[in-house]
Amino acid sequence: MEYPRPQLRRTAWRSLDGPWQAMLDDQAQHADPADVPFDRTIMVPYPPEARASGVHDRGFRRRVWYRRHLQLDPSMVPGQDERLMLHFGAVNYRARVWVNGRFAVEHRGGHSPFTVDVTRYLDGSGLEVVVQAEDDPQDMHKARGKMDWEAEPHKIWYPRTSGIWRTVWIEKVARAHVTQLRWTADVAAWQIRLDADIAHVPEGGIANVKLKLGERLLVDDRCLLTGPRLSRIFQLPDPGIDDARAQWMWSPESPQLIEAEIEIRSADGALLDAVQSYTALRTVSVEGERFVLNSRPYYLRMVLDQGYWPDSLMVASSDQLRQDVLLIKRLGFNGARKHQKSEDPRWLYWCDVLGLCVWAEMPSAYGFSSVTVHTVMEEWKELVERDVSHPCVVAWVPTNESWGVPELMNDRRQVDFVRALYHMTRALDGTRPVIGNDGWEAPCGDLVCVHDYEQDPAILIERYGNRERVAYTLEHVQPDRRRIVIDGFTGAGKPIFLSEFGGIACLPAAVSKEGAAPGWGYSTARDGKELLARYQELMAALHRCRPLSGFCYTQLTDTFLEKNGLLTEDRVPKAPIEALAAATRGPDAMRYNWHLDPLGHDERWRTRRGPDFPIEWTRVGETAEVLTYPGERQPPQGPAPANPPGFERRGRGAPGPRARKKVA
Repeated sequence: MEYPRPQLRRTAWRSLDGPWQAMLDDQAQHADPADVPFDRTIMVPYPPEARASGVHDRGFRRRVWYRRHLQLDPSMVPGQDERLMLHFGAVNYRARVWVNGRFAVEHRGGHSPFTVDVTRYLDGSGLEVVVQAEDDPQDMHKARGKMDWEAEPHKIWYPRTSGIWRTVWIEKVARAHVTQLRWTADVAAWQIRLDADIAHVPEGGIANVKLKLGERLLVDDRCLLTGPRLSRIFQLPDPGIDDARAQWMWSPESPQLIEAEIEIRSADGALLDAVQSYTALRTVSVEGERFVLNSRPYYLRMVLDQGYWPDSLMVASSDQLRQDVLLIKRLGFNGARKHQKSEDPRWLYWCDVLGLCVWAEMPSAYGFSSVTVHTVMEEWKELVERDVSHPCVVAWVPTNESWGVPELMNDRRQVDFVRALYHMTRALDGTRPVIGNDGWEAPCGDLVCVHDYEQDPAILIERYGNRERVAYTLEHVQPDRRRIVIDGFTGAGKPIFLSEFGGIACLPAAVSKEGAAPGWGYSTARDGKELLARYQELMAALHRCRPLSGFCYTQLTDTFLEKNGLLTEDRVPKAPIEALAAATRGPDAMRYNWHLDPLGHDERWRTRRGPDFPIEWTRVGETAEVLTYPGERQPPQGPAPANPPGFERRGRGAPGPRARKKVA
């Protein structure tokens, strides 16, 4: 299993995923762990609503209790100047944690991570962790994303995800250790900035930082630590001309990463903490009406990704996350909008490694109140800080379709809240554009984003085909009977994105045994052939709309009642993937050589990266690769993971150059 936090990795860690004792406390009757009758087993990190958890109970509940006993390996028992840290990737919604019978921490926020130092609670090598996860399924004033408030999924809402739903792990660290990293690239000055938070800085402590581009050592820095915050700016050797610079910079076509090593040493040179990380040279900006990547206008071809799996709901293995990124790229997209979900950092890692632009989105609340203001803002701050160093993240989306602010047209407080989220996000990170309200009713924003599910390609061209038509659409057309811009914000001179459109379902004419249609879409195709034809027509129309800076097609996979995916929920393409990709890329792709690569990678980058591809996935009748960044290679722990459906795993030692032979 890969380390759960890709940008701050250590070697001394252990996953606590697996069987935990559990109790479903539907009425929130128990408050003391000693009184809880743990009567079942649940497989963490899968929520009890998921089949993969072994529980598969989608009933309403207020609390879920968890308990895990373990004996620490001698190598994990902290010494006198060491600490044992317990990490939770996400627990929905309020988590209260006891360690060895003593209350340790409370955290609110169902999507953001938290950590507790459990050293003070240890007595020998035994460790007992008890977690109370409390979540009112009817509470509309906290961030919940797509989690349904009804008993069964309906329309665009999906089953709830209760309890622990991300990896739990422990790691041993020195008393003086890095707690947080932030990387910021300044391409204009050809510099990279590091900001690191360090706990318990020793007197005379030293920080060593190394940056490497492949095998080339770029930076070997040594500095005295004078406080708990380390800030360093590293001047890189500038190759000058664009063609040489391009080999250093990150983009979907050339996702070049820079490996990083950070050491904390005592005054006498003893190693206290060693962290592996990575960063990249990449810049995102808005220049007039264009979205700009690395100082050049860049057209975003995105897909809406809900991030759900049939058996595990919002939880996925690293292989599943990697497979999704590969499929997105093979479908011709260079970006993804992760919809109403803060995705696993390992997914962002694969987007960094494989090259995929990401719009990171806040899971919305549904109702507005002072509780909404407090809870959403606090959780969004934690998520921005978690993901801010990932080069793949190119935009922030704190609000979607007026969810959580349903009276934007009538309530001044709700307008102010959207603007507050926008400005707070800009204050936390001034290096990326921020969307004020994705879809409609935008009172602010660096980009103007429209959701328009018009199915007639000619009407889409009429609305977005030239600047005059776009201006008229922003002022007068209401695609979902909602104004696109409000409160004096005109969107003039801003990049325009069609950030949701399409939604073609592929449904047979038959109905289910109950007489209901087996799902829905914004329009319906009878089979894969018709789906492809409709998709080609919509994409051809979008590529003719020159004022647009990009689009986001709905959606990647079927998800419960929504049958409008290009893939089934089991990730099987509904039409030939090469034909879908050609339509996605459009005619302008022929101007570049990277379109020849099914993953959208530049030939020069592929040549440089060749020996770093240790494993390939090959689908029957097709060719696809899984690429691993060298800094993340680790010896496998436990048995090899099961292959995704339709794939087989082959090492690079297989016969043939690059082991590209198709499976018969």
